[in-house]
Amino acid sequence: MPPIISLSQVSQFNDQEVQIRGWVRHRRSSGKIQFITLRDGSGEIQAVLSKSTLGPEQFESAAQLVQESSLSVTGRLRADARAPGGYELDVSQFNIFHIAETYPIQPKEHGVGFLMDHRHLWLRSSRQHAILKIRHEIVKACRDFFDDRDFVLIDTPIFTPNACEGTTTLFQTQYFEETAYLAQSGQLYGEAAAAAFGKVYCFGPTFRAEKSKTRRHLMEFWMVEPEVAFAELPDVMELAEAFLVTIVQRVLEKRQEELKVLERDVSKLEAIIPPFPRLTYQEAIECLQKCGSPIQHGGDFGAEDETMLSNEFQKPLIVHRYPSSIKAFYMEPDPQRPDLALCMDVLAPEGYGEIIGGGQRIHNYQVLVSRLKEHKLSEEAFRWYLDLRRYGSVPHAGFGMGIERAVAWICGLDHVRETIPFPRMLSRLYP
Repeated sequence: MPPIISLSQVSQFNDQEVQIRGWVRHRRSSGKIQFITLRDGSGEIQAVLSKSTLGPEQFESAAQLVQESSLSVTGRLRADARAPGGYELDVSQFNIFHIAETYPIQPKEHGVGFLMDHRHLWLRSSRQHAILKIRHEIVKACRDFFDDRDFVLIDTPIFTPNACEGTTTLFQTQYFEETAYLAQSGQLYGEAAAAAFGKVYCFGPTFRAEKSKTRRHLMEFWMVEPEVAFAELPDVMELAEAFLVTIVQRVLEKRQEELKVLERDVSKLEAIIPPFPRLTYQEAIECLQKCGSPIQHGGDFGAEDETMLSNEFQKPLIVHRYPSSIKAFYMEPDPQRPDLALCMDVLAPEGYGEIIGGGQRIHNYQVLVSRLKEHKLSEEAFRWYLDLRRYGSVPHAGFGMGIERAVAWICGLDHVRETIPFPRMLSRLYP
């Protein structure tokens, strides 16, 4: 029996008999020859079916093979620069697994609602395939970046007894006799792990019950969050810069074909090299006001402000030292300006806005107790978190990056709904 191979392996089997299993992308006939474009998830190939080789009966049965029918084909591979993937398969026999019904997604305009209702099928399209292959590469690059730097992966809980930034945008659920929340971040637990291991990261799903319909928001998304002991704000700014450069370079190196499918302007990605521009919050406010924004000092940036700011630069922009009043309770105050927090956001260029948020955490016990009171948060609920400031507390810092926003930016997408296999949005829980 010839070997069963994937289409990613065809270059290793030129001029050899192989078996390939997959689905029909499309079929066309030219008299006594039929051409089937076959996909298997790793690539595509043109299979050539000849009536003289297969015989009239099997040749006619191939006419049933409509889009998304599944089959295995056996034949000899040959290099052909004109063919998709650079190879063709001269079929000597085939076996049909299933003749598909009429496929609902056709090469015509479909509304977004229709495509999202058929997301389970839309994933098979070349565009969605390219996006999710790039997502896969980004996820792998994230893990490799931290693994290569001796970070330890720590899996943080999804059920949490309290929130790290208030409960107004959290999904609440019953946990036996207690109330629990779906985690909006693994950060607090990451801080505990950093005190044990020095350098850690968590990587998993997070949830925000934010009633937002913008192109940047999902209710369920994935975050990678490093946390580093003995680190301060400048350290994590440099770490975030190196992190993004590495991810973009990996995609440029490994996913050129997928970027071509998306018609991504790769020159924009090739410009992502260090150093990144850095602005204080006050400098960013002044920049926005010059651009026509009505924002005043003390106001948080909205999506339009982030877009306006990031459009001013060709590289990611790091904005740091926001007012403490608009940041989370755990942010370390600037010793020179206690009204400012030692925090930072990284805004992606081309108007994509915030993709990373982080900063230095409060490491003084009394300061943290005071901040909990200011935010009207229960000291008892955060007793374990306060313990971290009682037993060998050190300066520490970290950040979080939303995978979907990074994928949207790197792929050049208009909306994050295409960046995850099955998006959960304000009005979308199906399929």
